[in-house]
Amino acid sequence: FFPHSRVSFFFSPRKMAYTQVNIPVSLGTTIMACKFGGGGDGDSASGVVLCADSRTSTGAYIANKVADKISQLAEDIWICRSGSAADTQAVTEYVRNGIRQHCSMQQRPCTVFTAAQLCQQIAYNNKSRLSAGMIVAGYDSEKGGSVYGIPLGGTLAPTESYAIGGSGSTYIYAYCEKFFPTDAPLTREGAIEFCRKAVMLATMRDGSSGGCVRMMIVDSAGSEKRFYRGNERDAYEESRPATNQ
Repeated sequence: FFPHSRVSFFFSPRKMAYTQVNIPVSLGTTIMACKFGGGGDGDSASGVVLCADSRTSTGAYIANKVADKISQLAEDIWICRSGSAADTQAVTEYVRNGIRQHCSMQQRPCTVFTAAQLCQQIAYNNKSRLSAGMIVAGYDSEKGGSVYGIPLGGTLAPTESYAIGGSGSTYIYAYCEKFFPTDAPLTREGAIEFCRKAVMLATMRDGSSGGCVRMMIVDSAGSEKRFYRGNERDAYEESRPATNQ
């Protein structure tokens, strides 16, 4: 009836998928970092745990379900990335280059604070063009374990406890505030379990978070990577006590 019309009355799943794929890749995600140990300056018993889910999406389309959102900046300094995948990857590469130049000029290893400052300067100077929320954490001989949050806009927020970010963080604020101990420092294993459960809980509620859980543990002994599969998250959900009965 409409030989020259461009109006289509038919739904095309292929066209819908093509439209979703062309949306910029986003790290709609859950990221967090937590300190453990004494926390004093240069405390060799202190350290940090970085944790993130692995879902990367383009609109409603999951582009990658096993993405690695924890990237290395220096030997014992790591960054958790959320926001635009392209933006955060570009910031990470610029900061790596800046750290290499800094170490070459100063003839000493870079501190976590210096790496966080480099990230903050790039994020703030380009805040109108970047969609990047980051957490920089690691260990150095001056301050021991350190955690710095860099939310959208380029603010540098040091913390003595934990930092969370990404779309899934809104679902776990209450959990973190309730179960993070304030009377005594977290142990290494306590911090690992705290971060693991927090990210798993976020993936159960946030549609932009999911997949597996990746973790990096950094202390005076170096960096240790851990990986928790998605079926371990399902087992944890089944083991939770029943509520509202």
